[in-house]
Amino acid sequence: MKKGNDLSIIIPAYNESHNLSALLTRLVDTYPEAEIIIVDDASEDGTADICTNFPVKCISHPYRIGNGAAIKTGLRNSSRDIIVCMDGDGQHKVEDISRFIEKLEEGFDMIVGARKKHSQASFSRYLANTFYNKLASWMVGHTIEDLTSGFRIAYRKKFLQFYHLLPNGFSYPTTITMAFFRSGYYVDYIPIDTMKRKGKSSIRILRDGFRFLVIIFRIGTLYSPLKLFIPISVLHFSLALSYYGYTYIIEHRFTNMSVLLFIVSLVIGLIGLISEQITNLNYSRLIDIKNNDEV
Repeated sequence: MKKGNDLSIIIPAYNESHNLSALLTRLVDTYPEAEIIIVDDASEDGTADICTNFPVKCISHPYRIGNGAAIKTGLRNSSRDIIVCMDGDGQHKVEDISRFIEKLEEGFDMIVGARKKHSQASFSRYLANTFYNKLASWMVGHTIEDLTSGFRIAYRKKFLQFYHLLPNGFSYPTTITMAFFRSGYYVDYIPIDTMKRKGKSSIRILRDGFRFLVIIFRIGTLYSPLKLFIPISVLHFSLALSYYGYTYIIEHRFTNMSVLLFIVSLVIGLIGLISEQITNLNYSRLIDIKNNDEV
């Protein structure tokens, strides 16, 4: 099993003074040789002060940028071969890291902690996550068990390949998960139980839920555009055909609206094909990077 000196543990933290001390105590005791990086996203409750009591690297943002930006800051300042990302709210169990490492050594590129149903923050959050998981699974063609989990382990070189895609806010887990799947990397999930956090979560279902949808479609169109464009094209074609049938029966003519819908269907389909060709070129570049990493 890989030892702690192979690990860079990145923890984004915003106003987590109530939770961080206990988490760092467990981490330092379990992985004393690991590189532990706390990225304080301009907290106002003394989060950075907690870190002075532990042998960790604390990096503070001058102003709040977001969870994804904190992960990117941690990546830039990491130096080990394997990256562990976990939340600073104390919900993730340090004991699960060893399970992640064992699974990673089986040949996977990234391992994600999949929260069980009873570990979800609320029933509404569970329903929302289930919807996102199903949608993202369809987009990438693989089963995604927990799209928004912030607890994961991956090889640093492969993580950095998608650095430019990571959003500054929510949700970096969504982006990196879909990017790994669509790039042909091996991703697996391990069921985890999470502990109840102290304080309130900064995630809002309506506000951040819309952002998650945008990210899913953005990454989906980047790596599998036909999955998005073809259904929309078929929908418009079906509407055009139905409207033409209706107007032919009622008015015995081919209307301008039918023509417009047929043209829109054709244009959307062609855009999807062009996007697919661009995606294939992007795949070729990623394959070259992957082969260079393996040499």
